[in-house]
Amino acid sequence: MTFATLGLIEPLLRSLETLGYQTPTPVQAQAIPAVLAGRDLMAAAQTGTGKTAGFALPLLQLLAMEGPKVTANSVRALILVPTRELAEQVHEAVRQYAENLPLRTYAVYGGVSINPQMMKLRSGVDLLVATPGRLLDLFRQNALKFNQLQTLVLDEADRMLDLGFSEELANIYRALPKKRQTLLFSATFSDDIRLLAGQMLNDPLSIEVSPRNVAANTVKQWIVTVDKKRKPELFVHLMRKGKWKQVLVFAKTRNGVDALVEKLQGLGINADGIHGDKPQATRQRALDRFKASEVQILVATDVAARGLDIEDLPLVVNFDLPIVAEDYIHRIGRTGRAGSTGEAISLVCADEVNLLSAIEMLTRQTLKRQSEPDFEPEHRVPDTDASGQVIKKPKKPKKPKASGGGGGKRNLGKWVDSGEVAPAEPSIKPVRKVPVFNTGPRKRKP
Repeated sequence: MTFATLGLIEPLLRSLETLGYQTPTPVQAQAIPAVLAGRDLMAAAQTGTGKTAGFALPLLQLLAMEGPKVTANSVRALILVPTRELAEQVHEAVRQYAENLPLRTYAVYGGVSINPQMMKLRSGVDLLVATPGRLLDLFRQNALKFNQLQTLVLDEADRMLDLGFSEELANIYRALPKKRQTLLFSATFSDDIRLLAGQMLNDPLSIEVSPRNVAANTVKQWIVTVDKKRKPELFVHLMRKGKWKQVLVFAKTRNGVDALVEKLQGLGINADGIHGDKPQATRQRALDRFKASEVQILVATDVAARGLDIEDLPLVVNFDLPIVAEDYIHRIGRTGRAGSTGEAISLVCADEVNLLSAIEMLTRQTLKRQSEPDFEPEHRVPDTDASGQVIKKPKKPKKPKASGGGGGKRNLGKWVDSGEVAPAEPSIKPVRKVPVFNTGPRKRKP
């Protein structure tokens, strides 16, 4: 199978040839004809399998061949993404694909001045990539109209529909025309997200080219158990032992990112960090320097977990496990992309046993454990398995009561291994606010 057999037009084929694309991936082979046919679509595929091209290529073809010329402050196709970095990356891919087409494309997101974006939108844009907050700002200031919108794409749709974006997405949805095509793409779809997505789509085609919520098999995964306070020391030890050249590290909090970067820089290690508190220009500069191998270690919160394509990244380290198990799949999906192999190491302490259990249950695999000499944890990490169970270590039997009168030893109750740590209480998921969408009948696209 070739891209030509999927029905793509010659200008797009020339762009793909320039980019070195030869054979469609499975998700591209199924998605491209469906989008060209005007179908609503919900597509799930592992990270690094070419989902962006799966929706961008046919979308550009439809824009080039159908519909009127875009008018002032209008947009004909909208791609919503959860992060600023992903907005830049998706738009760059779109720009490369559309090199030989007479289309205008643009990306808008927060963290930078809104005025240049308003100026750019005055002449209209055929395809706009946006984060939800900035899109609403532009719409409310009358800098953007949706009357010409033909297609809505939600990239990383599970995150877009999740708690953090539910209100913004509901507001955007109400402003869009009812007659349109809607495409949802992601690596993971939970059951409640699938139910929610059903409200947005009209007779959708569902595509799953790999088992649900499974990490790419090109990534070798394992964990190293360690006490929480010794994680920074262990990371530096492993880095020097493995002679790591380029590593993307995920920490749970913004303060955690800053603290690890400061420690690494204090040791003379070329490190930088990105998180939501940093200005967008600073975040983009750090990411660009990391991609250019000018920075050895990039420490990030989950703003870097979704969709970012870092060519030939060899290693991802989870300094902290993610709170949401699905984010583990997205994090380690930054390596082992496009057929390459990669490694993912997680540093796990006893406090994270329930997070580890949730990840293993989601991915349906028990992660291999390793211990590093001189870093064996004092607080043992209880055993887990893919069933989601935390396996308790058997307690030692009670010490027999001493015989005789009051001169004997008193019964001290249950004796336990001094290294044993009771597993934490099971985590309780927060109540998810589900946006309510208008689900009235819509006309099918002709």
